[in-house]
Amino acid sequence: GMSGAALPAVEGLEADVLPDKDKVYFNDYSTLVQQQGMLQDTVRTSLYQFSVLENRADFAGKTVVDVGAGTGILSFFAAKAGASHVYAVEASGMARNAEKLVAANGLADIITVLNQRVEDVELEERVDVLLSEPLGIALVNERMLESYIAARDKLLKPGGKMFPDFACLYAAPFTDDALYNEQVSKTSFWTQKSFYGVDLNCLRDEAQAFYFSQPVVGPVSAHSLLAAPIGKDFDFNTITIPELKDFEMPFQFVASGLSMCHGFALWFDCRFPGAQRHIYLSTAPHEPLTHWYQVRCLLRAPIPVGAEHLIIGSLRFEANEARGYNIFVKASNHNTGMSSDNTVVTQCALHHFQYTAQQSAPMQAPQQVVMPSPMPAATMSSPAESTSALMVADNDK
Repeated sequence: GMSGAALPAVEGLEADVLPDKDKVYFNDYSTLVQQQGMLQDTVRTSLYQFSVLENRADFAGKTVVDVGAGTGILSFFAAKAGASHVYAVEASGMARNAEKLVAANGLADIITVLNQRVEDVELEERVDVLLSEPLGIALVNERMLESYIAARDKLLKPGGKMFPDFACLYAAPFTDDALYNEQVSKTSFWTQKSFYGVDLNCLRDEAQAFYFSQPVVGPVSAHSLLAAPIGKDFDFNTITIPELKDFEMPFQFVASGLSMCHGFALWFDCRFPGAQRHIYLSTAPHEPLTHWYQVRCLLRAPIPVGAEHLIIGSLRFEANEARGYNIFVKASNHNTGMSSDNTVVTQCALHHFQYTAQQSAPMQAPQQVVMPSPMPAATMSSPAESTSALMVADNDK
């Protein structure tokens, strides 16, 4: 534990302003290295720019709050699109750098940087638009969406626009022998009967539970997916904070061929509801890679599946104290009755961890799985022209 060690203070905030877990979170985003990593995500930054600059009608002459502004990049886009005023809200010490950038770019009269948690911001009047990048790995990690929703309730005019206004979290079963075997082999250390004369085996189960509780963040090859994904919709105009803190994704997948199901891969899409053009940001395995990658939740034991077998179960997400989620994974092969489960624990420090081992190919290439369009058809109510994330990712990733 960190109990004895004092964490570095968040610059610009009194030590007791932030709860401990928020100090860790906001410190992390207050490094220029962390901000650079996000800014250099070409897909992310480009699509945010398109969503604002190709929809000037939504910003011209309007007031805007940028929730969790970081360096203030989204605030600059809004100012360029003609916003009358932008409040860039950033709780970490990065707010000082945002202020420097605002001044150096001659926008001090348009952009106001507020070094506060958005929950604490008080404005004279509500604004026309909320602009934010509140998306974590597997959409909900870091629990920043709760702040985005709090800003909606407190700072946005009724009927005001949210950029983004909608997201969908996807899940699909995957196979990856190499990944599973790597986690099992880490556990085998604890099976030693005489490690320097000590029998370690009584800790094996605990070690296995720990290794398998870690989400695997990294690229997922589309050919490792065993079925078409299911999706859960998040409508930011209406969703409540309690609905974000505790939700379930029941599933029924139809397996595409003979394979071992090692667990479930997660990714998301989101939508920017421009009046002139809808823009979609996708982090799917078949799209260019982003800094969100994809996230995999392993089962403790793989489940053998065959063509047309039904994989049924659920992923239950429960918010935890580490700005993450405890994900309760339950699955079974409906045709054979074989079942498996696991509990995966995510936390805010996760964007540091990345799995790099080689993908193993499925035993037989499943028939090509048809991927859904970025958003469920029901949500495509606007006739506005739309575009999907088909940017060329940086080659140096």
